[in-house]
Amino acid sequence: MRAFSETYLSRTRRGMWDDSREALEPLSLESRTRILDVGCGTGELSGVLAAECSGQVIGCDADPRLLAVARERLGGRVVAGDALRLPFSDDAFDLVVCQALLINLAEPANALSEFARVSSDLVAAIEPDNGAVDVDSSVDAEPSLEARARRAYLEGVSTDVTLGADARDAFEEAGLEVLETRRYDHERTVEPPYGEAALTAARRKATGAGLADDRATMLSSELTPDGYDELRSEWREMGRDVIDQMRDRTYRRTETVPFFVTVGRVP
Repeated sequence: MRAFSETYLSRTRRGMWDDSREALEPLSLESRTRILDVGCGTGELSGVLAAECSGQVIGCDADPRLLAVARERLGGRVVAGDALRLPFSDDAFDLVVCQALLINLAEPANALSEFARVSSDLVAAIEPDNGAVDVDSSVDAEPSLEARARRAYLEGVSTDVTLGADARDAFEEAGLEVLETRRYDHERTVEPPYGEAALTAARRKATGAGLADDRATMLSSELTPDGYDELRSEWREMGRDVIDQMRDRTYRRTETVPFFVTVGRVP
C-alpha cells in the first residue's frame, strides 16, 4: 500500500529528469535490452527509460487506474502485479528499477530481493528523502508552515519515507552488491503564468483541504487535535496570501526534493 496519494506521487514525479539525466548514468541504460519499472504509476519514469535505451521497457503496478495511463505512454507494455510477488520468471530482465516505491513499504529489502530474482544483472531504486525537502516562497509564512505540516505527517507515516540515501542498507540486506549512489535534486517551481495545477493547489491551501486529507496521519504523530486546528487556521491564512499574490502575479514558490539513485548488482 502506498503511504502517499496518487496526486502526491504524480506531483512528485512530474517533470523529473527533464533537466538532467546524469544521475541515471550508473544504470547503463544504453546497453539494456529488457527493463522492468516496478510501481510505475502512470509511467513517467518508464517513458524516460524507454527514451534512453534501445531495448524494451515494461511497466508494472498494482493500481489499474494508474496502469491505464501508463499503458498509453508505453504502447500497452504494462503488467498488473505486486512488487513483492512479481509475475515474471527468474532473470527475465537485465535491469529492474523503481522510483518512490520503497518508501511505501514496511520491508523494502523484501521487495529488492524480489527485484533481484527477476533481474539477471542490475537493480536500482530512485528514492526521495522526504524529510529534507526545501521550500522557498514569496509568501513568508509558507516555508515554516510546510515544514511543520511535513514533520507531523512524516512522523505519522509507518514506513521510512525519508529512505533516500539510506537505501544502501536495504540493498545489502537483500544480498545485492551496491555499486553506487547518486543524488538528484528535483526542483519544482511555481511562477507566472500559473497553470491549473498551481491554482488548484492554492485553493486547497486557502480552504485547508490538503491538511484535512492528512489529518488522521498527522494526529498519529505528537501533534494534538488543538495543535492541528491551530496549524490548519494558519495554513488557510497562508493560502489566502498565496491567492492574493497570484492575483497580483507576484507569487513564486520553489520546492526541492532530494532523490537518491542507488544501483546494485545481482550476485
